[in-house]
Order: sequence, then C-alpha cells, then structure tokens
Amino acid sequence: MKKMFALERRQAILEKLKIQNRVTIKELSEEIQVSEATLRTDLSKMEEDGLLQRTHGGAVLINPLEIETSFSSREKRNKDEKLAIAIEASKHISNGQCIMLDASSTALELARILRDTSLRITVVTSGINTALELNDHPDITVILLGGIVKRGSYSLEGSLGINILKQIHIDIMFTSANGFSFETGLTDFSVYEVELKKAMVHSSNKVVALLDHTKIHKQSIASFASTDQIDLIITDYIANDELIRKLGKVDIDVFFVSSTKEN
Repeated sequence: MKKMFALERRQAILEKLKIQNRVTIKELSEEIQVSEATLRTDLSKMEEDGLLQRTHGGAVLINPLEIETSFSSREKRNKDEKLAIAIEASKHISNGQCIMLDASSTALELARILRDTSLRITVVTSGINTALELNDHPDITVILLGGIVKRGSYSLEGSLGINILKQIHIDIMFTSANGFSFETGLTDFSVYEVELKKAMVHSSNKVVALLDHTKIHKQSIASFASTDQIDLIITDYIANDELIRKLGKVDIDVFFVSSTKEN
C-alpha cells in the first residue's frame, strides 16, 4: 500500500468510523499499514478536534447529542474575539453585494451584526442558524444552499447545493475553519462539509477568512481553500514578522483586531 500522509490517514479513520461506529488500533494498523504508536497519535489529535472519543485500544464515533453539545460549546468559546472579528468583517460589506456566509459560529456572529444594519444585500449561506438570523430583515434576501443536514449541527453539507452556486455571482465569501496554516490553507474536520465549502470558494470573487487565535498554525482533516485562494484574513492573533512576510508574498492582506473585552 502507498504510504499515507497524516491527513489522509485521519480521513480514512473517520470514513471507517462513519461506517461501523467503532475501530481498534490493531485493525487500523493492519488495514492502513502504519504503526500502532502513529495511530495512537492520530486518534488523540482527532479526539482534540472533537471527531471521536478514545477508548481502550481504539475509538468510537461521538454520538449526535455529544456533537451538538460540542458545537454549542464551540459557539460560546472565544465569543469576544469572534465578535470583534465579525464587527471588522461587516465593514467590508456594501449595499447591493451578494455575500456568502459559511455555517461557522464566527459567520453567525457576523449575521447577527448584519441583522441590525440597514444594508440591502443578498446572503447565500450553508448555515441554518445564519439563515434564520437574517430571515426577517426587510432588505436582506437569504438563499439557503441545499444539502444534507449535518447530524448534531446546524449546517448543510454534500454536493446538492453546488448547482445553486453555479447560478449565483458571489462578491465576497466570509468563512472560518477548524484550522489555518500557510502550508495547508483553510482546513476543516468534516470531509463532506469541505466538499461544499470548496465549491463555495470557487464561486466567490473574494475570500475573507475569519480566524480567532485558536485556529492559526493548526490543521485538520481536509483543506477547502489553499493560501492562494484567500484574499484577506481577519484575526485577533498577533502574527510574527515571518508569517506576515509569507502571507504578503501571496498577496493576503491581514487585519488585526482586539477582542471586545479589551476595548
């Protein structure tokens, strides 16, 4: 078998878990042909990302209730930073634009800000909660992409919404991610959601990444946007000169914000 990279191994583990709900390190070692020590590292990292729960000798898929709790806790985590990022993001939106919001908790914060403005815009989104936040605004047209509702979450995933994207002109996409690094770009832990987010990026004239400090220098299962597809990063992370230089070389602008708690 061809040697697999870490992200490929973790994607294979996730696919196997989705089929049979539990795996053992021994069977994974035989199937993927890597050491048990390497697989223990993989499973620990995936547990940190909320993808599975470690057991003695293996792992199990997190049940839907636990996933929902995990999503709710992620929404509450770093809320001040996400709000500051969303406030800055709102300054980049003008009347008459068609924007895209993903299903992230940071994009949801942006939707809450837009709800209280007088902007006349169209919002395309894969987030159910995001669509509901904006639905009653008299001057915002909301387009909810089709797809499969992700268990225990409030997002749509899969390829059903891709045909809609082919018919819409998107000025700016605002997206978050489970992680960002210069080498892998924007990454997320759901391979099915990534499929839709890739199409969202491809359909957008400009991509703005909304990243709190916990997302920087982190990578997850699969990439949905490479660094050369990102136009702007809005973050509270104080980047070192080396990262700023590397981002500048690929024409990525960076806006730094302070959390609302600090202001």
